[in-house]
Amino acid sequence: MNVIDAMKQRYASKLFTGEKISDNDIEKLQEYITLAPSSFGLQPFRIKVVSDQETKEHLETASFGQKQLSTASHVFVFCADTHVEKRLHEFKELLLHHEMPKEKVEGYIGVIANFLESMDDEAIHTWASKQTYIALAHALLGAKELGYDSCPMEGFDASKYKEILGLPDNLQPTVICTVGVAADSPNPKQRFDDLFI
Repeated sequence: MNVIDAMKQRYASKLFTGEKISDNDIEKLQEYITLAPSSFGLQPFRIKVVSDQETKEHLETASFGQKQLSTASHVFVFCADTHVEKRLHEFKELLLHHEMPKEKVEGYIGVIANFLESMDDEAIHTWASKQTYIALAHALLGAKELGYDSCPMEGFDASKYKEILGLPDNLQPTVICTVGVAADSPNPKQRFDDLFI
């Protein structure tokens, strides 16, 4: 399936069959998500993948009873990572590992550090949260390209998610993507035709 077909066929499935996606396909989907662009390439987010039924049911309760959670094969919880200093250090090591010249790495890391230092905690959280939505787009299209359905979700209690998943303070659940085999049917796509001005 090509990208435009995936875009046309993808929709927000509200109910799944419960059929399990193979580990191989989940690994492919994770690769697609990993390839998503992000600001500076820093990827200031983490993704918790949930497949066990008990946890999915707890997440459903924390998502106001939305059945996508318990009927999906897997739930991808995209979390903004506000521990940007640690991430920046890890990124520097990654660049050096890939044999980028040290002076170039130092200059680039300095640019990023200046950018991050210009923001307070709230701005960093907002910035990191925005990056999760870019990765989410890859999850939605990647799932459809692999032959599966999905649903992006913002309707959940982030604090309860943190508790259920045992997430550290620096990870803030931002957006959810449920993935599986749809048990419902899409409505015709409705899109405005005046987006470009």
